[in-house]
Amino acid sequence: MQTILVCDDDKEIVEAIEIYLQQEGYHVLKAYDGEEALFMLKNNEIHLLIMDVMMPRLDGIRATLKIREESSIPIIILSAKTEDADKILGLNIGADDYVAKPFNPLELVARVKSQLRRYTQLGNAAEETDAVYSAGGLSINDDLKEVTVDGEPVRLTPIEYNILLLLVKNQGKVFSIDQIYESIWNEDAIGADNTVAVHIRHIREKIEINPKEPRYLKVVWGVGYKIEKN
Repeated sequence: MQTILVCDDDKEIVEAIEIYLQQEGYHVLKAYDGEEALFMLKNNEIHLLIMDVMMPRLDGIRATLKIREESSIPIIILSAKTEDADKILGLNIGADDYVAKPFNPLELVARVKSQLRRYTQLGNAAEETDAVYSAGGLSINDDLKEVTVDGEPVRLTPIEYNILLLLVKNQGKVFSIDQIYESIWNEDAIGADNTVAVHIRHIREKIEINPKEPRYLKVVWGVGYKIEKN
């Protein structure tokens, strides 16, 4: 049974989310501020975190930053703020998805399932033998779900990994922002520009020596992104 940690200072929201997740067969742990969330993560095996932004003691932004120093666990950010800037901030700090309050609980459950599916695939044994894809010094072993650059390991979140794998498996092919979003998120690309751009920037920061002059992940202006064919 997969365990989900729900962290929000509004206990009614936490209990409501718990009911829906339990109906889907998930085990739910609860926290009411960032400090409690960090404690729960250290002392329990947790597969996904749902994190509110505005909380006492330690807010969701700072808590997520601390978590990302050590873990690539899927994180879904909750916030009453709906502006694009707040969504981008959530993604910038390492969150995998963002849900604005008030939200449809069924939509949140669907996003939980989607993130867990990707995370499980990222950690599972291979579906095919010797699934290794390379582009110059960049290498992805899809059996082991490992990424290296010039032999050095690179730690990516599940979303980042899947975007990079898509591009490396299709070297030389240019993918538009909408194509990337629909391939990775499996939903219509409505307002996808900022979401994809943030993840692309994170990938570049991790795999490129100089992200401003990328060696691997190239932008084709007005079209999209590609991995240079080697």
